[in-house]
Amino acid sequence: MNVSKREGSLDAPSRRPIAWQDADYYDEASLHGELERVFDICHGCRRCVNLCNAFPTLFDLVDDGKTGEVDGVDKHDFGKVVDQCYLCDLCFMTKCPYVPPHVWNVDFPHLMLRAKAVKFRKGEVRMRDRILTSTDALGKLAAIPVVAQTVNAANHNGVARAALQSLLGVDKRRELPPYAPVKFRGAADVQDRWPVRDGERTPGKVAIFATCYINYNEPGIGHDLVAVLAHNQIPTVLAQQEACCGMPKLELGDLDGVRRLKELNIPALAELAREGYGILAAVPSCALMFKQELPLLFPDDADVKMVADAMFDPFEYFMLRHRDGLLKTDFTQALGKVAYHIPCHGRVQNVGQKTRETLQLIPGTEITTVERCAGHDGTWGVKKEFYEQSMKIGRPVFRLMAQVQPDFISSDCPIAGRHIQQGIRDGGTDLKAEKAHPLTLLRKAYGL
Repeated sequence: MNVSKREGSLDAPSRRPIAWQDADYYDEASLHGELERVFDICHGCRRCVNLCNAFPTLFDLVDDGKTGEVDGVDKHDFGKVVDQCYLCDLCFMTKCPYVPPHVWNVDFPHLMLRAKAVKFRKGEVRMRDRILTSTDALGKLAAIPVVAQTVNAANHNGVARAALQSLLGVDKRRELPPYAPVKFRGAADVQDRWPVRDGERTPGKVAIFATCYINYNEPGIGHDLVAVLAHNQIPTVLAQQEACCGMPKLELGDLDGVRRLKELNIPALAELAREGYGILAAVPSCALMFKQELPLLFPDDADVKMVADAMFDPFEYFMLRHRDGLLKTDFTQALGKVAYHIPCHGRVQNVGQKTRETLQLIPGTEITTVERCAGHDGTWGVKKEFYEQSMKIGRPVFRLMAQVQPDFISSDCPIAGRHIQQGIRDGGTDLKAEKAHPLTLLRKAYGL
C-alpha cells in the first residue's frame, strides 16, 4: 500500500542524515517554511500533547492566533516552541505516525535541532548556556580537590545559590550534583588479565568511555561498572583519550562544537573498535550520541559508524552476555523493591528494557518500571526559566516511583535519579528509599 495513502506509517521509524553542513540548513526562510509545514501537521494530529511542553506551547499559539491555524501564528513565536524542546526524541520514537519512511517526513526533534543551530549561529544564546554545556572545562576546574569542596559547599549555601541564580540563571531550588575531588579515570582499577571469551552476541573484552558525569561528579558509578566487569572476568580497559560526547553541545545547537568533540573522541574509540573491543558508556545520553546522533551528523565517516556498531549501554551488554551464557548470576543479596525509571535517551536506543531484565535476574528483587519522561534533561531543568516546568513534567514519575514504597529508587540517568529524588521529597512524601544507580544495585546484588 502506498505510504502516502495511510493515515500513519506502519513501518519502524527511520531517520535521515542531518544536512547540517549545507548552506540551506541555516537559511531562515527555508527553516520557517519547514517549521510551518511540520507545525501544521502536529496541529492537525495533537497526539504528542502530553509528552513535554513544546507541543502545548505550539497548540496554545495556534488556538490563540488570528486564524486558529498555524498561518495565524507570528513566526517570531516559533522560537517559543523550540525553547521548550530538549531533544528527548520520544515524540519521534513512540508517538508520531508521520516519521520517515512516511512521505510527510516529520522528525520534530531534528527540526528543533535545526532551529537551535540557526539560533546558535546567529549568536542568540546566553553565556550561561555556553558555560553549562562546556562540561569538560567545568569538570576539570571544579574537580580540583579544594575547588570541589568549595563548589559543593556553595551548592548547599542559600546565599551562594541566590547569587548563582542572579548571575547565570541557574535556579536556586535545583539540587545540583556534587563534584568529586578524585576523578574516575585517575582511580579506576580496570583489569584485563583474563582470557577473552567472545559470545555469539557480545565481544569478550570491553573499553569504558567514562563520560564527563562519571569522571567528575559520581565516579562511584564507574567503579561499580568496573567491579561488575571484573567479577564476570571480562578484560577491561579505559579509552586512552576522551572528551565530552557532545550531547550538551548538540542540545544547544552548537554543531561545530559537536564536530570538534567528535574529532577528539572518534580516532581513539575507532581504534578500540578495530581491535575488537565493545565500548561501554554508563550515561544513556552519551551512548545515544555515539550510536545515533553522530552517525546522522557524519553519515560518510567510516570510523563514526565503526564506533556506533561497537557502542553498548552497559545493561544492553550484560543482558546480551547473559543470552550468550557468559554472565554470572551468583547473586548473594536481594534488593527488595526497586522503583526503576527508564530515561528517555535509554528508551530511544531501541534495545528494550535491558536494565529491568538484568535486575530481574536477582532473586528476592521486585522491579516496578516507570517509562515516561522525568523532565530534567541535561541542562534544561537547571535553568530558572524552565525549572517549574521541569518539575511539573516529572510529577507523574515522582508519584509512580513513590507509591510502591520502594527500598531503592533508580534510573540509568544519574541526573534523572537525583531529579526524581528531589521531586519526591519536595512533593511532601516522606520516602525512606535510597537512591542508587542500577550499576550500584547490580554490584550490591553480587555482594562486591
